[in-house]
Amino acid sequence: HLATSLPLPSERDHLRPRIDMVVFMIDIKSKYSLKNVETSLAYVDASFFLGKVCFLVTGVGRVNACSIETNAVCKLAEAYCSPVLFCELELEGIRAATAQRLLRMLQICAGHIPGVSALSFVSLMRNSNVD
Repeated sequence: HLATSLPLPSERDHLRPRIDMVVFMIDIKSKYSLKNVETSLAYVDASFFLGKVCFLVTGVGRVNACSIETNAVCKLAEAYCSPVLFCELELEGIRAATAQRLLRMLQICAGHIPGVSALSFVSLMRNSNVD
């Protein structure tokens, strides 16, 4: 399910399936995209930041068109203890690889991979330079 921002409308709460993972998409070419994500973060329950949130940054193939510093996104992901994936959706191979990574992450977050929890998975993804 896709949403352009949070909070989700409450009138269909009873029909909404369980949410296993939240992926915040940030278009590196749009400052509005980052602001929208920053605003939406306030509506995510704190328990989701224990391995069930990911930041997906798109448009990274065109560095000269960037409106957002990648460092700003990395700091945001670090502040929320969540992984960040960078991709270029216009390149089919990268798009397919990113979709596979997200699907695998979703399988882990939903509890479909025995022996791996969302929290243990995100700890493996953390940068080894982080204290």
